[in-house]
Amino acid sequence: MKIEKIELFKVPPRWLFLKITTDTGIIGWGEPVVEGKADSILAIVNEMEPYLLGRNANQVEDIFQVLSKGGFYRGGILLMSAISGIEQALWDIKGKALGVPVYEMLGGSVRDKMRIYAWIGGDTAEHLSQQARERIDAGFTAIKLNIAGQLEIQPTPKKINEIKKNIGIVRQVIGEEHDLAIDFHGRVHKNISKRLMKELEEFSPMFYEEPLLPEHSKFFSELRNSTMVPIAAGERLSGRESFRELIYHGGLDILQPDLSHVGGIMEAKKIAAWAETADMFIAPHCPLGPIAFAAALQFDFCTPNVLIQETSMGIHYHKEQTDLLTYVINKDDFHVENGFIHRNSKPGLGVEIDENIVKEMSVAGHDWKNPVWRNTDGSFSEW
Repeated sequence: MKIEKIELFKVPPRWLFLKITTDTGIIGWGEPVVEGKADSILAIVNEMEPYLLGRNANQVEDIFQVLSKGGFYRGGILLMSAISGIEQALWDIKGKALGVPVYEMLGGSVRDKMRIYAWIGGDTAEHLSQQARERIDAGFTAIKLNIAGQLEIQPTPKKINEIKKNIGIVRQVIGEEHDLAIDFHGRVHKNISKRLMKELEEFSPMFYEEPLLPEHSKFFSELRNSTMVPIAAGERLSGRESFRELIYHGGLDILQPDLSHVGGIMEAKKIAAWAETADMFIAPHCPLGPIAFAAALQFDFCTPNVLIQETSMGIHYHKEQTDLLTYVINKDDFHVENGFIHRNSKPGLGVEIDENIVKEMSVAGHDWKNPVWRNTDGSFSEW
């Protein structure tokens, strides 16, 4: 079963889909993308094409080894994201060839259904309240929101009180029977993170996400002494080596590898195995499209220390008339019921992509970029 053809489709709102066709006619889908850098990933996959064509599609691990180590330069978010999508597509092919889901090839299922959480966004308490209610009404039992929009280097007491008010309103709307995660998004500097982590404890967050940027991860242990709330991070990291220190010396409770950035499904499995030895949970990052989400679910269903799974269904970043399930035929398999998605037994990644819609939407494509923010004095502000 040899790789015969590779195709890439840049589709709105900000995704890149990969289709690999074999000489047996079996097709695999992957999602190799870095948000805002889709063209860069497209170029890298095209550079890898000469090596992939003619290769045995069953050799998932060997192909990963060569793509990740065969060049003089290794690692990095762009290279590993390109490889991630290729690896996902190869697992999709292998599962379809054998007639089994990917999770069956990686030890079998450890759960019948996977708990999911959804994003909410908004600039006002009214918007946050409305979206929180919509998410709960849609069947979610856990939601996540950014701690705030743009923040100055040193937020005023008024701004900090505003943050507390907004999060308090969301907690009031969803009640204590539902979970609330708070994403700092790397926007907050260490001195303010300490304060906010302490002040927001009263709302019983499920976890604090990225209270510091990854380049400052050595200070997570210091933040650990500031709160009893679990701390989560890892979405911007690629390759298992970048997680080693976080697991054994990082002061984290929850790791958030992204299966479209970290190196793919198997790389995430290796990270999870390390994390299990340190009694750490995994909560895969996934604000991406349906293929990345399907790959994450396959990982979730065969990995015992997964806590919860992110989804981009209805995420506020998507302003076009496209969403996670726009490109999916088997939409019912991704229905959220009482906070969970049930395991399905379809072969490969378990997602049926509507290629006609993919091709139609790829004509328009996208040029998504995250905003660039400025502080009051004109200096750069983290998004």
